[in-house]
Amino acid sequence: MLYHLLEYLSTYFDIPGINMMRSTTFRAAITVITSLLIALIFGKRMINYLRKMQYGEIVRDLGLAGQKEKEGTPTMGGLIIIISTIVPVLLFAKLDNIYIIILLISTVWMGVIGFLDDYLKYYRKNKDGLAGRFKVLGQVGLGVIVGSIMYFNDNVTIREKMENPINTTERVSSNELFKPAAQSNKTTIPFFKNNELDYDSLLFWMEPEEAAKYAWLVFIPIVIFIITAVSNGANLTDGIDGLAAGSSVIIVGALALFAWVSGNFIFANYLNIMYIPNAEEVMIFSGAFIGALIGFLWYNTYPAQIFMGDTGSLTIGGLIAVIAIIVRKELLLPILCGIFVAESLSVMMQVSYFKYTKKKFGEGKRIFLMSPLHHHFQLQKYHESKIVNRFLIVGFMLAILAIITLKIR
Repeated sequence: MLYHLLEYLSTYFDIPGINMMRSTTFRAAITVITSLLIALIFGKRMINYLRKMQYGEIVRDLGLAGQKEKEGTPTMGGLIIIISTIVPVLLFAKLDNIYIIILLISTVWMGVIGFLDDYLKYYRKNKDGLAGRFKVLGQVGLGVIVGSIMYFNDNVTIREKMENPINTTERVSSNELFKPAAQSNKTTIPFFKNNELDYDSLLFWMEPEEAAKYAWLVFIPIVIFIITAVSNGANLTDGIDGLAAGSSVIIVGALALFAWVSGNFIFANYLNIMYIPNAEEVMIFSGAFIGALIGFLWYNTYPAQIFMGDTGSLTIGGLIAVIAIIVRKELLLPILCGIFVAESLSVMMQVSYFKYTKKKFGEGKRIFLMSPLHHHFQLQKYHESKIVNRFLIVGFMLAILAIITLKIR
């Protein structure tokens, strides 16, 4: 809103510094600072309010060191992340940008699902919270919304490179390097030279015209799967102080970089990657998201003063998935979200192996001491801080690997 107000006023008044507000990188930096300050100020007040109202975490005794000491710690801290993200975006982003609209819808949608779960757990004293089928239904609903907008909306476009682009060191325009903007179902495949996959090609038995017409039947279910998988992965990762939020800062930082280079035709041309008009605005949202996560970490690092709850973890995972889909890097998520993947796989492996051995031998056996994976290391007597720090180091390495796929093909 502030961005649009300044744009309007600039038509009548000579406002010093207005050109800085037109800079995406400047606005991204401002959103990081603003969201961080909101999180720090609002976070403290929210913690004090929740403590006063005695809304605290109900801890199940799993035999983990230091676990019972956490009982009573305020939860639902995801509201800090959500509010600290939305406010700077409303102030500094272009609110008519289709990608900003998608991300705001996703934030509110997933935030409501997580809030309902936390509300039922801690305020209605329902230890199970929102039934799993309703969570999945909410994730599927968001997948349908995001997939439909990405597929059918005329403002969601890419620009492909000219077959014989102008080869010059002089300044050129995007029209001299790229074809006109057009709707496309293409995405990026990492590590391949000609690294674009057209979802139309998955309907290989159809004629090209027919495949383009019905590719939404493939694309939307893929979007649903990605959003559901990543949001649940983030939810499983949120088990010890600072792990989910810290991992997410690294992931969102990498996605912000992808949004910047994909939305800038100079970088897109130099790196020979897909040019996505208007995608640079996603960096504004990512900046606000990063600032909110860092501000939340101020209170969530060991020993945590507040937990994010499902309000935070489901929202974080959903937004990471949506940002990746927008910048056409969803196939990089298994690498970029390697921590989430490891946590999810540890649970699936543990449950599957336990059921298999119980059916075959009459007694269930386990692969890990406990799942998700971070609990396995806790039972091996590693301190929470050491587990988190080492997971974040691995996450940082995976983010670097994802980033260098821009050049490794």
